[in-house]
Amino acid sequence: MSSLFIKKKGNTKPDKKAESGAGTKRKAPANGRTKKMTSRLNEEISSDSEPESPAVEKKARVQEDEEIEETAQEKKLRLAKLYLEQLKEEEEEKAEVEDFEKDLIAGRLQEDVLEQRGKLQRFVAKDYQPPDIADIRLLRGHQLPITCLVISPDDKQVFSAAKDCSIIKWDVESGKKLHTIPGGRKGTEDRHVGHTAHILCMAISSDGKYLATGDRNKLIMIWEAALCKHLYTFTGHRDAVSGLSFRKGTHQLYSASHDRSIKVWNVDENAYVETLFGHQDVITGLDSLSRERCVTTGGRDRTVRVWKIAEESQLVFNGHEGSIDCIQLINEEHMVTGADDGSIAVWSVGKKKPLVTVKQAHGCHGDGGLEQPYWISSVAALQNSDTVASGSNNSKVQLWKCGEGFRNLKPLFSIPLTGFVNSLKFSNSGNFLVAGVGQEHRLGRWWRIKEAKNGLYIIPLKKQNSEQDVTSGK
Repeated sequence: MSSLFIKKKGNTKPDKKAESGAGTKRKAPANGRTKKMTSRLNEEISSDSEPESPAVEKKARVQEDEEIEETAQEKKLRLAKLYLEQLKEEEEEKAEVEDFEKDLIAGRLQEDVLEQRGKLQRFVAKDYQPPDIADIRLLRGHQLPITCLVISPDDKQVFSAAKDCSIIKWDVESGKKLHTIPGGRKGTEDRHVGHTAHILCMAISSDGKYLATGDRNKLIMIWEAALCKHLYTFTGHRDAVSGLSFRKGTHQLYSASHDRSIKVWNVDENAYVETLFGHQDVITGLDSLSRERCVTTGGRDRTVRVWKIAEESQLVFNGHEGSIDCIQLINEEHMVTGADDGSIAVWSVGKKKPLVTVKQAHGCHGDGGLEQPYWISSVAALQNSDTVASGSNNSKVQLWKCGEGFRNLKPLFSIPLTGFVNSLKFSNSGNFLVAGVGQEHRLGRWWRIKEAKNGLYIIPLKKQNSEQDVTSGK
């Protein structure tokens, strides 16, 4: 060991050379290895970058430049502008919708105002065409002549009543009976739920909740229309109840009677309100709309009266030569009546005489020199329009067109129906007309038409220009 150290210490130069030689010999392989490794790495990098095209590289470079160029402030500004543009678009769309809705609301409000004033008149009569006879449906269920009918506000059901004291609820689409309230025999009033005498009139509230019926036994019965469940019975009239009508939009009920009086009832409270007098003969018909007033016909006193309930006053109109048997309001200011002198008249509440009268509207019958006009047994009006209908016992229903301002009445077409047309009602949509037909007149047994069938006729009303009306926004 000592000899080795002495050797190294004494001979330094050769050792340095040896060290340096040894060092150079060791470095040489290291330099070769690094060159090989770098060349391999270069190959790997070049092989990885080979798929990238110059366009992709350029795009990436541009994106990098943009990211570098856009500061945080500029980014905020750009996003704020985008947000404002988005808000602007949304507000413009909203404004368009609001304008459209405003136009719709304005049109509806205008119609409501005209309706309240009684000046709304939709000219639809010109579009109606005579229906095909094959399309008219007969619904049979009553044993005796039908006397009255009403259509539900949604036009899906019809309620009918007859001299057999029964009430039937019908489905319009299928023509099937939904419910029957059977009539009772005379003397069973104490135990029978329903009518035991001829039902002469009926009315349904504008929301379809209540159905009211009146009979020859001086009774008014209130029913739940949906289930045909009996709710109340109103007594107070001293003779047959001949007319009923609910004030539109309320549950206030007006009733007319052969005792020559009008009574007002509150159905919600099951309460009597007041009685009005004025007619000199039996009241044969009654109607009302949304105003606190009703219109009546006084039979042989030959008057039509408008009753202002709140003011407890009445307006008297004269014009027919015979007994006025039926009445219907066209709008708040105009009405149509029919009489047993064969005439139909259109009235305005602002004039004491008819605006127009059509005599012998359904023709005459009898031998030469002894001819008598056919009685007008029913009238109907499509509300706020220029279309009215009338029925008699001359085997047809006649449709009429009112001129502008209701100053003339022109026949449109007739629909053949055998029997006494005792009741007529237009659907709220104006798509069909329902006729209640019997072998006898609803108020008596003066004649009998044996070949007639007691039942309801559903008459579809075709419109010629329905497509044009839709496209033109009518």
